[in-house]
Amino acid sequence: MATEYEGARDEDNPGAQAPRHGFQGDRGAVPVRPTVPASLTVTISREAGARGGSIGRRAARKLGWQVYDQEVLEYIAQETTVRQEVVGGLAPTAVAWVEERLQLLLREQNLSQQPAVVNLARVVLTLGAQGQVVLVGRGAGCVLPPESTLSVRVVAPLADRIAYMGEWLRLTVEEATERVRLRDSRRAEFLAAHFHRQPGDVYQYDLLLNSALLGEELGAELIVQAARAKLEARQAAGSR
Repeated sequence: MATEYEGARDEDNPGAQAPRHGFQGDRGAVPVRPTVPASLTVTISREAGARGGSIGRRAARKLGWQVYDQEVLEYIAQETTVRQEVVGGLAPTAVAWVEERLQLLLREQNLSQQPAVVNLARVVLTLGAQGQVVLVGRGAGCVLPPESTLSVRVVAPLADRIAYMGEWLRLTVEEATERVRLRDSRRAEFLAAHFHRQPGDVYQYDLLLNSALLGEELGAELIVQAARAKLEARQAAGSR
């Protein structure tokens, strides 16, 4: 992908010389640098058992975007060869943006300096630089800038989450209750330790969805509508 364009040449009159006094005639339109991030990213934060992953995948299918869940993000971050392949596909302007954003997060102490977390953040930023992806978990919404991100939090009452977890994993009520508690606790600890955020802070999200009331299909559709609206608003603002 080209990042710069050459000025227009006078191909109809090759022998013509540029005028003096610094004026060089009409060189055509001013070159436009590619926008970074190129498009919108949807990030999904979720309570354990609230079906945030399923809703995120539904939304991605509706948008025609790629979805990366927690396991995939961690795999890319941990595997050097895979991570380099992902980063290597970026244009130079996007690579520069990723590193600038990463250094800003580190400088402002909004990101842990633990190498594994820095690698994870670099992967999230790389995917976000291209946009048109749905990222589920791993603090993705803490890393990407809000103007190019639709940050979603999926919640549900505890009883509903326990019931869903028990049915999904074939657990007893006691086992499902402990599984939900443990997952919520680990996710909260991860965000607090590496991003200095609390998942329950609702003001960091664009959209808060109760999956027990909305269900997966309507929840996904609301994400799609919000993503399209935010993308249109961003594009309109950029054209002014």
